[in-house]
Amino acid sequence: MLRIGLRAARGFRAEDAADDAVAPGRRALLAGACACSALTVLPTFLPRPAAAQAAEAHASARPVHAELDAAAREVEPAMIAWRRDIHANPELGNREHRTAALVARHLEGLGYEVREGVGRTGVVAVLRGGGGPGPVVALRADMDALPVREEVDLPFASKARAEWGGQEVGVMHACGHDCHVAILMAAAQVLAARRDRLPGTVKLLFQPAEEGTVGQGVSGARLMVEEGAMRDPKPDMVFGLHVSSALPVGSIGYRPGNAMAGSDRFRITVTGRQTHGAMPWNGVDPIVIGATIVTTLQTVVSRETDVARSPAVLSVGIFKGGLRNNIIPETAELEGTLRTFGEAQRATARRRVTEIAQSIATGMNGSAEVTWDENGYPPLHNDAKLTARCAPTLTRLFGEHARLVDPAMASEDFPYFAQAAPGFFYFVGITAPGTDPAKAAPNHSPRFRVDEAGLMTGLRATLHLVADATGMA
Repeated sequence: MLRIGLRAARGFRAEDAADDAVAPGRRALLAGACACSALTVLPTFLPRPAAAQAAEAHASARPVHAELDAAAREVEPAMIAWRRDIHANPELGNREHRTAALVARHLEGLGYEVREGVGRTGVVAVLRGGGGPGPVVALRADMDALPVREEVDLPFASKARAEWGGQEVGVMHACGHDCHVAILMAAAQVLAARRDRLPGTVKLLFQPAEEGTVGQGVSGARLMVEEGAMRDPKPDMVFGLHVSSALPVGSIGYRPGNAMAGSDRFRITVTGRQTHGAMPWNGVDPIVIGATIVTTLQTVVSRETDVARSPAVLSVGIFKGGLRNNIIPETAELEGTLRTFGEAQRATARRRVTEIAQSIATGMNGSAEVTWDENGYPPLHNDAKLTARCAPTLTRLFGEHARLVDPAMASEDFPYFAQAAPGFFYFVGITAPGTDPAKAAPNHSPRFRVDEAGLMTGLRATLHLVADATGMA
């Protein structure tokens, strides 16, 4: 799911790549049910310090890198065909039966040890290298689609329908998870062909339900971890990627440390006393209480959070109450989202939301019940040491097109994997040349469009990261 919000590199062009920084632009990102719950990753490209650039410039290419690039070109037609097949047959979270079967049969044919049904429909596969001892490297791809009716005119456009929340809806890979699956299937094939030269082990994690489900239950990543996906063997590192319409094709965005915010969903039920709208003094107005709560909650960030050190966002997106214009209702309901970058900040903000809502309601002769969805996503933190190891690889591959990006207030459930092993998560551009990424249809849009040349960017990055992490010769 990308729950996202990065700033876009407006006007990024190949001829601009030598500049220290690209002039940033902003665009709103469409939040969805995704971890992506807001994933359109639109980062601002930031200049790297000169010392860092010099260090990255010394990441030397080896013969295996050219070999992997040649193998990537050979598998590209199959990768694109897989992506189009999955795109035409999208499946919602925890319903990815066809996709999981396609993945599992492919991996079994390549000689992987395959375990199906992990986290309901997830697939875990292990390739034990014959090139001597080495690390266990995990690679993750999410498989689920969104309840969105596709509006892109493609020969393989989705016409799928499904039930979601009691309604019949269109189903579309509007966040690019079809690309993620195809990229990892292609990487699996290239690596399996070099199994005898691979030091260590590669573990593949094909994950369901990153975008969430109707009941917003446990996320696919969390459930896979609970069911042992990060054990036997335990990874020494885990890599993940996400395609983004906010980046031009051929570019990579990454960030050490805090990369994406954690996401928590809350609900506040305000109870008053119903009465006639013409005689409010005979009742207790839950709408006025709710409005006061909404306004005061903004001080949790604006007056109680040191946003210079760690930004946060608290938004109320749903306010429901009443059925008639002349009846003050008994109850009102509010729902919102909290985005934070640290566990201490997260705990404090959650506590203050509850305290403020309850104290305001009590002070206005009503009551308020605050509930938190315990299946929120933790902040995504890229391990600093692992990121420092990966940056030279990306710079060697993409030069100035691999850049640091701003933290995103969007969320992802990849952190559940990264809590079990050092993690590195990065973004892959898929907006075609000639299209301003700041104006391209964002992830989660029914008009979301992928330039399939971006799949090769993701595949090469995956293969080179594995080669450099394992020391493959």
